[in-house]
Amino acid sequence: MASTIDFYGADWCGDCRRSKAVFARLGVDYNLFDVEHDEAAAAKAIEVSGQKHIPVIHFADGTVLVEPSDTQLTAKLQELGLVTK
Repeated sequence: MASTIDFYGADWCGDCRRSKAVFARLGVDYNLFDVEHDEAAAAKAIEVSGQKHIPVIHFADGTVLVEPSDTQLTAKLQELGLVTK
């Protein structure tokens, strides 16, 4: 089943690596879009967030988190009932 979370980021981004670790720790899948190598993904990240900061995490309920703290991201995943671990 495809994830309902779109994650826009880049390999060099420390905040992206930190957020990916939260997803891994909590067992939550996401669709990864590399904004460094995909111009369409970069444009979409700016479109949904209104910003040029990453990571941009877009949820199925329409909400968007930009550069979230681990606490903010965990709370959102719990709110959506996506935490499996």
